[in-house]
Amino acid sequence: MDISILDLAPVPQGSDARSAIAAGVTLAQAAERQGYHRYWLAEHHNMPGIASAATAVLIGHVADHTQTIRVGAGGIMLPNHAPLAVAEAFGTLATIHGPRIDLGLGRAPGGDGAVMHALRRGMGRNDDFPNDVVELLTYLGPEREGVPVAAHPGQGTNVPVWILGSSLYGASLAAALGLPYAFASHFAPNDLDEAVRLYRSRFQPGPWGEAPRFMLAANLIAADTDEAARKLRTSQQISFYRLRSGSPGKLPPPVDDLDTAIPPQFQSMIESTLRISAVGSPDTVKARLDELIARYAPDELILTGNIFDPEARLRSFAIGAEVMGLTPR
Repeated sequence: MDISILDLAPVPQGSDARSAIAAGVTLAQAAERQGYHRYWLAEHHNMPGIASAATAVLIGHVADHTQTIRVGAGGIMLPNHAPLAVAEAFGTLATIHGPRIDLGLGRAPGGDGAVMHALRRGMGRNDDFPNDVVELLTYLGPEREGVPVAAHPGQGTNVPVWILGSSLYGASLAAALGLPYAFASHFAPNDLDEAVRLYRSRFQPGPWGEAPRFMLAANLIAADTDEAARKLRTSQQISFYRLRSGSPGKLPPPVDDLDTAIPPQFQSMIESTLRISAVGSPDTVKARLDELIARYAPDELILTGNIFDPEARLRSFAIGAEVMGLTPR
């Protein structure tokens, strides 16, 4: 089973996007050495705590500084873009870096109504998502004679496309198109069980996939002790609370007492939302990851973890590689 990393390019308080991007490159290089399979970045807009808004640009930067690890989007929010423009961007990346570029597609806007207006895209474009996916696949597929529009670069690159989702909609679409499917269980796990069942039972083999391929996303916050990992996790919990409260910002430092940062009545909601997580010492996170793998039997596991200190984040993913038995490159 492949093990991968989803980097949300966190910008800690007191730091800036330039430092966050540099820390991401360092993480990708370490992940490559440790044997991780993919390194994905996600599109978010108008969020000072995330540095991956220009996702394709950042993918190219990471690919420039790595050699073998797959690099891609987890994902591009397709309603924000014309399919042709996405095909050209990722076709260019594949032309430069060869067959190690991935394209995960999401249906969410990656921002609110104000962001959609600023991007000059309408919320109604979500309704065009299935057709846009098929159009994009066509642009990246084999060269077609006599068509009025083709992606240059793009056609013939066959960049692997994934459907991302946190509901049954994405699972149904991925199954109908015969595409691999990644579920955003690291922050929206409520439909996980049903989505996995639906995707696997309804999968239709086709030109883009002969068998279902399911990727499970999980938070990983690992440290030398359970206590140290629980403290590191408070940064993610506080950040998530602020986001849900309408006050997103940079990633806050960890705290000793979570009650000082999050009202106790909200903590159970956050704990439930972030429950697909492995938090603790090496033995603790291995037991939890083994439990998740046994329950959902994913074809691939993608790990993410917003940790305030970049060195502690490096250590967390190093522990993940060790406990999952990755073969160092």
